[in-house]
Amino acid sequence: MSFTADIKEELSRVAPTCSHCERATLSALVRIEGSLFLQGGGRMHLEIDTDTPQAARIMVKLLHSSYDLRTDLTMRRNVLHKTPNYLINVPMQEGLESALRDLGILGDAGIGQGIDPHLVEKRCCAAAYLRGAFLGCGFVSSPKGDFHFEMPIASVEQAEGIVALMAEAGIEAKTMQRRNNTIVYLKSGTAISNFLAFTGAHNAALAMENERVIKSVRNDVNRRVNAELANQQKTTDASVEQVIAIHDVVDHFGMEGLPPALQEFIRLRVQHPDATLRELGEYANPPLSKSAVYHRVRRIERLAARAHGDSSSGEQK
Repeated sequence: MSFTADIKEELSRVAPTCSHCERATLSALVRIEGSLFLQGGGRMHLEIDTDTPQAARIMVKLLHSSYDLRTDLTMRRNVLHKTPNYLINVPMQEGLESALRDLGILGDAGIGQGIDPHLVEKRCCAAAYLRGAFLGCGFVSSPKGDFHFEMPIASVEQAEGIVALMAEAGIEAKTMQRRNNTIVYLKSGTAISNFLAFTGAHNAALAMENERVIKSVRNDVNRRVNAELANQQKTTDASVEQVIAIHDVVDHFGMEGLPPALQEFIRLRVQHPDATLRELGEYANPPLSKSAVYHRVRRIERLAARAHGDSSSGEQK
C-alpha cells in the first residue's frame, strides 16, 4: 500500500469532533468528485466518481445517515491503471435539493462557488473539510524520497478556499495551474506534517517526522564527512607543496647551511608527511604553536623561490 493510501485509510477513520464535521467532510468530497446534472422542471441528479474506496465508503454512509438519500453504487475497473473505480449515483428524489443546499453546493444563485463559510466556522470543521478534500484528490509522496504534497482541484475558487483554510491553520500552501486543474501543493516536510496532524492523520505525521529526522541526521553526517575530506585534501596538497619546496631548498642551499629551526621543520615534515601544521607543532621539541610552524613554512617557501630565481639566472648566463 502506498503512503497516500495509508494516509487516506487513517483519515477515513477519524471520528468527527462535533455534529457538523461530517457535513464539512461530505461537502468537500461532493465538491471535488461529484458532478451535478440539472434538468428541466427543477429536476437534477448527482453522480460521484472516485478511485478511493475510503471516500466512496464515507460518501455512501453520510448520504444515507445524514440526509436519508437513496444511492446506487457501481464498482468498475479503471482500464488504464487496472484499479477499482466507484460510481455513486444519487437520483432525483425528495430531499436531494435541500441536502445540496445544506452542503453549500447549491445556493440562491445556482451552483455555489468556493467554500460555504458556514461549513467551516469552527476549527474542527475546517479540519474535517480539508480531510474530505484530501480523501477526494490528495497525494503525498513517500517520505523516504523528496517531500511532495498536492491536491488537483477543478475549481479555482475551491482551490483558493482550501489554501485559505490551510493558512488559518498555519500551513502555507501554494497553487499552480496544470492543464484544467488548479494544484494546491506543499513542498516543505514541516508543512506536510502539520497538515497531516491538523486533519487527524497523526500516525502518518509521525512517520513524516521520523523520516525528516533521519534525513536531517544523514545530511549533517554527509556535510561533516565532505568537510573532513575537503580539509584532508587541503592538508595533503599543502604537505606535497611543502615537500617539493624542501627538496628545492636542500638541493640548492644544503641541509647544513639552513638555520636549526628550519632543519627541525624539514625533519618533522619528512617524518610526518600527512600531519597538519598543528600536529607538526605538537611533534616538535619543545612543542610549537601552529603560527610558529606556519612561519617556518613561509621561510622555506621564500628560500625555494630564491632557489628557483638563482637557477633561472644561471640558465640565462
